[in-house]
Amino acid sequence: MGSPVFLEGDSVTLHPVEEADAEFLQRLVNDPQVRPGIGATEPVTLAEEREFVESVGDGDDVQFLVRAGGERVGTIGLSRLSSAHGNAEVGYFFAPDAWGNGYATDATRTVVAYAFEERRLHKVYARAFAFNDASMRVLEKTGFEHEGSHRDQVFVNGEHVDVHRYGLLADEWRATGPD
Repeated sequence: MGSPVFLEGDSVTLHPVEEADAEFLQRLVNDPQVRPGIGATEPVTLAEEREFVESVGDGDDVQFLVRAGGERVGTIGLSRLSSAHGNAEVGYFFAPDAWGNGYATDATRTVVAYAFEERRLHKVYARAFAFNDASMRVLEKTGFEHEGSHRDQVFVNGEHVDVHRYGLLADEWRATGPD
């Protein structure tokens, strides 16, 4: 089954990333359906992914493997975590065969609750490419507000696209409740 459960959502569990997850993560980050949504432009070797897995936990950032029904379905984490400023960026990606099941929304809600309740952060923010409607829906269902757009910020699949910035404050989260 892999590493123990660290956080539990309604339909997913979040686990520490382990060496045994490297192959899954490498396949995922190289998947032609996943790569555009995360802006991955170069192939990632298994050795590079193992190096990434080994580096998890070296800083303040937090990375989780997401499981549903015991199966690996994706990854989610808090990066650019700043204790001084009380904020972090949430980022996630999931296997295409897991899309449309609510796993990303559940995992995001779970990580946001962890960020506010256990890490005492003030704000969690996220970025989504303009073509990634599913990711924007996840953020909006979780309570994030669209804060602005960076026009033609990234080059994906042969064109420059906007990057939308979303944010959620701890007070907003508490006022609306985690669900």
